[in-house]
Amino acid sequence: MLILPAIDIRGGNCVRLFKGNFSKETVFSDHPAKMAKKWMAMGARYLHLVDLDGALAGVSKNLPVIKEIVDTVNIPIELGGGIRTIDNIEKILSIGVKRVILGSAAVKNTELVREACKIYGDRIVVGIDARDGVVAVEGWGISGNIHADELAKKMADVGVRCIIYTDISRDGTLLGINVKATAALAKASGIDVIASGGLSTLEEIKELKKHEEEGIVGVIAGKAIYTGALDLKDAIKTAEDG
Repeated sequence: MLILPAIDIRGGNCVRLFKGNFSKETVFSDHPAKMAKKWMAMGARYLHLVDLDGALAGVSKNLPVIKEIVDTVNIPIELGGGIRTIDNIEKILSIGVKRVILGSAAVKNTELVREACKIYGDRIVVGIDARDGVVAVEGWGISGNIHADELAKKMADVGVRCIIYTDISRDGTLLGINVKATAALAKASGIDVIASGGLSTLEEIKELKKHEEEGIVGVIAGKAIYTGALDLKDAIKTAEDG
């Protein structure tokens, strides 16, 4: 199982939000590429990037910073945040990003997701961000009026092969991953799922590993590794070796 360190970018800085609230932001670094290099040096095999400004604007806003990260590390990177057109997907992939994460587009434009999957295959990932089981869009500020499990099934039907599931109520809180909901989503969709939101202990990683056969293939590590609540090397060892 993969541990994917998260690098959330806002205004060119590496930040973390509390429950997706843009007014509750902590800046952890003014140089995201250095942070990326640090996580790679500690053993990370994949990085999870979010363009927070892009999520609000509906179009990528931090591509120069993201390109710098791509050029700094030699491990694959996935990027989400405001990606809602084929042209934007193509531009992001052309700078060296390995996978693109579609979020709001998955709710609002199923045909875009279908077309993107036809063109780019497994380089397209869908991010399903939910509060109390209901999907949220537009930087998590608006309800998508669809249940997470229902959207997951819909995405599987149009060709998506991997979903990132975030429980917004736990994101940035260190309250623990919602293992039950993540496992249920993996079972409902029948495709790979990466857990996100609230990771804080090695025990949670062990719990997630119990559901690998159901399709949980990774977990995103955010606030816990930035604050030192969780050691990234230990997390990776637990995820890979048990």
